[in-house]
Amino acid sequence: MRIGVEVGGTFTDLVAIDDAGNVKVHKVLSTPARPDEGALNGLASSGINLAEVTDLAHGSTVATNAVLERKGFLTAFITTAGFKDILLLQRHGRTRIYDLEYAKPEPVVLRSDTFEVDERLLSDGSVLKALDPEAVRRTLIPHLRQREYQAVAICLLNAYINPQHEQLLRSVIVEALPGMHVTLSSEITREFREYERASTTSLSAYVQPVMDDYISRFLDKLDASGFRGRFSVMQSNGGKLPASAMRANAVTALLSGPAAGVMGAARQAARSGFMNLITLDMGGTSTDVCMITEGRPQLTNEFTIDGLPVRIPILDINTVGAGGGSIIWIDDGGMLRVGPKSAGADPGPACYGLGGTLPTITDAHIVRGTILPESFLGGRMEIHAERSREALRPIAEHFGMSLEQAADSAIQISNANIVRAIQVISTERGLDPRDNILVPFGGAGPLHAAQVAEDLGVTKILVPPNSGVVSAYGLLASDFIQFESLTRRGVLDDDAADVVRRTFTEMEERAHAKAKEMGLEGELLPSLVIDMRFVGQAFEVPVEVPVGELDNLNYAQLRRLFGVMHQKLFFFGADDDKPVEFVSFRFGLTAPLASVPLLREPDGPVQPRKKTSIYDDSGWREAILLDRGSIKREEVLDGPLLMEDATSTLFVPAGWEARRDENDNMILTTRGGER
Repeated sequence: MRIGVEVGGTFTDLVAIDDAGNVKVHKVLSTPARPDEGALNGLASSGINLAEVTDLAHGSTVATNAVLERKGFLTAFITTAGFKDILLLQRHGRTRIYDLEYAKPEPVVLRSDTFEVDERLLSDGSVLKALDPEAVRRTLIPHLRQREYQAVAICLLNAYINPQHEQLLRSVIVEALPGMHVTLSSEITREFREYERASTTSLSAYVQPVMDDYISRFLDKLDASGFRGRFSVMQSNGGKLPASAMRANAVTALLSGPAAGVMGAARQAARSGFMNLITLDMGGTSTDVCMITEGRPQLTNEFTIDGLPVRIPILDINTVGAGGGSIIWIDDGGMLRVGPKSAGADPGPACYGLGGTLPTITDAHIVRGTILPESFLGGRMEIHAERSREALRPIAEHFGMSLEQAADSAIQISNANIVRAIQVISTERGLDPRDNILVPFGGAGPLHAAQVAEDLGVTKILVPPNSGVVSAYGLLASDFIQFESLTRRGVLDDDAADVVRRTFTEMEERAHAKAKEMGLEGELLPSLVIDMRFVGQAFEVPVEVPVGELDNLNYAQLRRLFGVMHQKLFFFGADDDKPVEFVSFRFGLTAPLASVPLLREPDGPVQPRKKTSIYDDSGWREAILLDRGSIKREEVLDGPLLMEDATSTLFVPAGWEARRDENDNMILTTRGGER
């Protein structure tokens, strides 16, 4: 048996699939203060014998929350003499140019915890001034010992070219302070741009002890329960790593839950032949959206968390505060707003009866009838509908609306927020959302999908089976992946192809050595992306280079690949004859799963179609209510429909029709559209 456990902001989801293909799903409330307890509670209450589990994959918000809540461990930052303020100076740009009280993002390491060492490497990696180990022992080590730091981040000038000073400094620190968590920039991101490299390294060091403690506690509990299988942790790049490897690279665990959902959706949609997707993961706290082209999610290395840059390959996911627990409120101007604050799991929406009194999107669905209290989570959780109405009443009275109108208005605002989030990763990236199908999942995604699709001009929707736990399924369906980056600048000329081949070989050797240390065996598939730009530009364009064509690669092919990507993003460049340079290389190594488990929807007994009333489009409408598992394959049903399963509810409004295909995906099309 294989298990995926994903800890979200409101619910912890579990998917278990055995060798016979039997699927078991389970949801429990998360415990934000101790996320591992929520995950372990889910395992315990599922009734699964952990001694029979061969693989357990886990995704969690632990690393993300440690940064957002500033709950990492006391960390020292060490840099080259003269660069002590690099984390504070940051960049010139302002994210809010009209905010008179704007302040730059606060780094996770204070200036008082920043130290300098007297050394200097030149931009070509040559040594201008050697690092003196005795000086480090004499001047730096006493400070580290006195403050009792638990982690050290080392980011020396030009170490991305030559890591020898960083490695020497680490050996001195570890010798003097055994057990210290030491993170080197040259092992996290070997790319230029000092501030981004310093920020990424400090964030990684800051969360490293947190992840280490978390994984250790988790493993101890698993061992006590008889688990003897492989334990892996999800990364934000769409791949897993063995838990032991994650202890050395915790920064890759940021956004691991949303990444798992994207991979699960991609796997499930591919079974029905759909490769160009927009994923919409709407859970209890937030909504995450991502573009998938030809079955592959888009990657980016431009990511910020709490305003701080992280330079690692990460799925290009856009997140907005539009989850089921997002709070509905009135701003100072008297306008109706939704999110980004969320009721989360504690105290949760008003209808949970756990102390929450503020109205949320979940409460709005209760009021307008698109969530039925008696069948929420398959009837396993008590829902208090009257508390939803009480929470929404002040909103309705303020605008002179009925409760149903207020609820519907809040849901429309939430949908508008989601549409804007999708436009950021589609139209602003040169991609037309109408060329894709929408794949909603999470507990609330299928409720909002149809209106979001209509606003985007998308005419087809695919809703996976057990859509409320697709992120947990994605943990099982994801391959093992590792990335490494390297800045190596050069002009694109007739010798460039040779440089690319040499760099590829160098990075491939290092990656294979790491894979062997992690115990990754079998087929290992390489990939290569080169960041390129016109000479004089400030930022680069990621260009994927087919590794199967490296032997015959030449200048013309590299120039064409760059021109196509630049044209796609900026609408010029394909025919431009300006000089081009390559800047950085990103190498990926994938260990694909030997077999991908299937996510299925169990067939339920045929039931008489019930009727229910829902408030939609400014009025009450009669809709058919049915259990999703009772629908026959290839049967076409016209909306309005409300389909329920144990993990989520799917709303099919008037003007849409639904069909359950042979892979248990529910395919929605605008009436009269292509099926």
